[in-house]
Amino acid sequence: MVQANDPFVSFKGVQKSYDGETLVVKNLNLDIASGEFLTMLGPSGSGKTTCLMMLAGFETATHGDIELGGRPINNIPPHKRGIGMVFQNYALFPHMTVGENLAFPLKVRNMPTAEVEDKVRAVLDMVQMLAFIDRKPAQLSGGQQQRIALARALVFNPELVLMDEPLGALDKQLREHMQYEIKHIHENLGVTVVYVTHDQSEALTMSNRIAVFDDGIIQQLADPVTLYEKPENAFVAQFIGENNQMLGTVQSVSKNIATVKLDAGDVVKALAVNVGAVGSRTTLSVRPERCIVTAKKSAGTSSLDARIEELIYLGDHIRCRMSVAGDDQFIVKVPNTSGQLGLEIGALSQIGWKNDDCRALDFNEPV
Repeated sequence: MVQANDPFVSFKGVQKSYDGETLVVKNLNLDIASGEFLTMLGPSGSGKTTCLMMLAGFETATHGDIELGGRPINNIPPHKRGIGMVFQNYALFPHMTVGENLAFPLKVRNMPTAEVEDKVRAVLDMVQMLAFIDRKPAQLSGGQQQRIALARALVFNPELVLMDEPLGALDKQLREHMQYEIKHIHENLGVTVVYVTHDQSEALTMSNRIAVFDDGIIQQLADPVTLYEKPENAFVAQFIGENNQMLGTVQSVSKNIATVKLDAGDVVKALAVNVGAVGSRTTLSVRPERCIVTAKKSAGTSSLDARIEELIYLGDHIRCRMSVAGDDQFIVKVPNTSGQLGLEIGALSQIGWKNDDCRALDFNEPV
């Protein structure tokens, strides 16, 4: 029997290999709470989609157990798991109307006709598509088809909905709009959602928690704010949001602050998060919006000489590409608070940051 605090979905020591040699998922242990919106985020080949397909039942774990509601489901076929699925390609039946597409999963469950009609109309109303009930998928736009695919996944009231890159085929504006729609539907229904994407901004927008995958391993599992503000390693820092990375060698560590000599010779301080002993290599990570142009040296800060290489006006801020410590791709985001920033290409300046805003992480040699 499932207790109130027990996970609703649980991966226990799950591994997956397609060839018997290479593991694409390596010893995954992951608990997902009932009602949670968890996103599996990572680059292509990181193992996130394989995990989703094992949960759905379309792939079989090579080792380990997957539990749903406290019971093992490794040997339960997909159609008996009671899981809603939303794919990038919509997977709607082209010969059926919108209403017939949504009625299909209810009819295969032998639901009475009157109840089928009520549920179909209710879920179409929820996704604002009731007026399209008699249309065929070919008569709908991509965004409308995705709404129908979402409605079909929800129509039989599943406790768990899996979404595999569902917005990947939509244009940017519609994609962002659908992110908020899915987020609000989740909040209103309280259904558990496991979502797969390679788009980090999408993950940050929608999720309660994000599991960042790389090379078949969860690199960090946390809420969006923690992932962005407190990445635990260089991969997560680089993958989540925009980030400046500097390579150097640890000279000393005192009270959680590392003194680091950069490869270009400059010495800066940073929060010691994931560093080795003195003399070990480290990657420094600092967000563009945490850097200050024309910074003045003060206690608890670091500063470096800089030259402005490029200015891009983006309305609410100016994106400055600068040459800093031998790197001419260093980015600083300058808020456009006055409209008159006085920045000029070729100008020499100082940039700086609070030591706590720069994180000393594991060494990550650039490709």
